[in-house]
Amino acid sequence: KQWYQRRVRGIRNAATFTMGRVIRVQRKGAGGIFKAHTKHRKGPARLRPVDFAERHGYVRGVVKDLIHDPGRGAPLAKVSFRDMYSHRKQKQLFIAAEGMYTGQFVYCGLKAKLQVGNIIPIGSMPEGTVVCNLEEKCGDRGRLARASGNYATVVAHNVDTKRTRVKLPSGAKKVLPSTCRAMVGLVAGGGRVEKPLLKAGPANFKYKAKRRCWPVVRGVCMNPVEHPHGGGNHQHIGKPSTIRRDASR
Repeated sequence: KQWYQRRVRGIRNAATFTMGRVIRVQRKGAGGIFKAHTKHRKGPARLRPVDFAERHGYVRGVVKDLIHDPGRGAPLAKVSFRDMYSHRKQKQLFIAAEGMYTGQFVYCGLKAKLQVGNIIPIGSMPEGTVVCNLEEKCGDRGRLARASGNYATVVAHNVDTKRTRVKLPSGAKKVLPSTCRAMVGLVAGGGRVEKPLLKAGPANFKYKAKRRCWPVVRGVCMNPVEHPHGGGNHQHIGKPSTIRRDASR
């Protein structure tokens, strides 16, 4: 019974200092029921690890299959490369660019041509090139413009500093090292959000594959104990929902 008594004592001590419930946004920490549902996912979709062949020439691969990844709007491409250092195949999962097909040859490296599906350093691309699966830091294997239908645009090059200015899907401009790689083209699966879900059922299955984030109960329809917006004779927040421009974050 000692552990039970310690547990009760701890709960009582916590109750003396904290009031109210632990609200939903506090429970969305590490672990718990809010973890991503990764059981059926096919694996991490990343570019090849950068090596000597990519830095100075190119490597050729072939698209073996285009597959669906649960919880992701964009299709994935299974690409097979020959291993440069041993007698075997290297298999990579890429986010598929629009226009890729099975049996297509994909070239990765500095001297690869500017074709849809090829992976080239952004410093080697002309201004105005549409790219996706863009690296944020050299060798991180793709971080930006990865959602279905998204793309980034190469805006300008600075030869002196070896930096490239890129326009991101949000419209923001970002300056990246010119050695960062990207896939030519835009991500496949565009127009996904243009079709309405119409009913709660499709929305349920959509978020079931992603994580526990739907349905969202409004704070104003809760009790005061469950949310800072709860309570009152009418559903209202009861305090300003905006903050001043110079407030500390």
